[in-house]
Amino acid sequence: MLGYGCAYRMRNRCFLLAVVALLCGLALGGSAIAAEPSPSPEKAEHEALPLHAVPLVQIGKFGITNSMLVTWLVAAALIILAQTAMRNPKPIPGFRQNFWEWLVEGLYNFLEGIIGRKLVQKTFWFFATLFIFILFVNWFGLIPGVGTIGWGHRDPTTGFFKVDRPLLRGGNADLNMTTAMAIVFFLLWIIWAIQANGVGGFLLHLFGPKGETTGFLKVVMVVMFFLVGCLEVVSILFRPVSLSFRLFGNIYAGESVLEVMSRMVPALSWLLPIPFYFMEILVGIVQALVFMLLCAVFTLLIVEDESESAHS
Repeated sequence: MLGYGCAYRMRNRCFLLAVVALLCGLALGGSAIAAEPSPSPEKAEHEALPLHAVPLVQIGKFGITNSMLVTWLVAAALIILAQTAMRNPKPIPGFRQNFWEWLVEGLYNFLEGIIGRKLVQKTFWFFATLFIFILFVNWFGLIPGVGTIGWGHRDPTTGFFKVDRPLLRGGNADLNMTTAMAIVFFLLWIIWAIQANGVGGFLLHLFGPKGETTGFLKVVMVVMFFLVGCLEVVSILFRPVSLSFRLFGNIYAGESVLEVMSRMVPALSWLLPIPFYFMEILVGIVQALVFMLLCAVFTLLIVEDESESAHS
């Protein structure tokens, strides 16, 4: 069975890229925090949700933020759950093994229908890691207490306690984390493109003329496609930017809505955010799927000559 064999092979490497992404996010986050001071309590009172994560521990210019802590917790939990569930796979799986097999097999079949069998065998480990990691980081940010438990002060006018430095913050509501994942994908995209086409074929794919022409028209086509290739390079360079800002913007906006609804009427702070929680559960799935699919399609476009699904 595909799920049994595929999940068993994935148990030691499916979440390796989550660790790599976390390391990149840790490095990016440390430099960003060093350049941006945390807001004062007076300023924080007027902010629904700060754009930057709050440093919990500062070591020189490097800081460990509340969003880093969330990503570490989620990554550790996923690795432990996957390892324990697939350590001794059985022909008749239990609940945990059945869940991971269902998830991995479903993602595999879904991606195979989009990018083809040959390409999915090569890249599935990364795309599955992206989807699973992003999905559970998004959902973890919806757990009550994330963003509402931490250090703060009591407002003398209202008497309510104001959290200035939350202990936990949604991982993908931090631009450093989404940028790190986009950069990891961009580096792998370059490697896969060169492996599929070679350096010369990669450059020819970008700048080479298409079609059969001769004479003066061929010279015109060479110049035209060279200019088109320059625009394509700009488009490629902006892909990590669009990937990171799309995921960050949607998750940050969702958490901001939940924050505003919980503070709109203090007496109903337990009730008003509930409908938006259900919406954010759906948004978490959609954004994880969109991020994974965009990465898969970008990869397909550069290696489609090697793929069985060039019809896509």
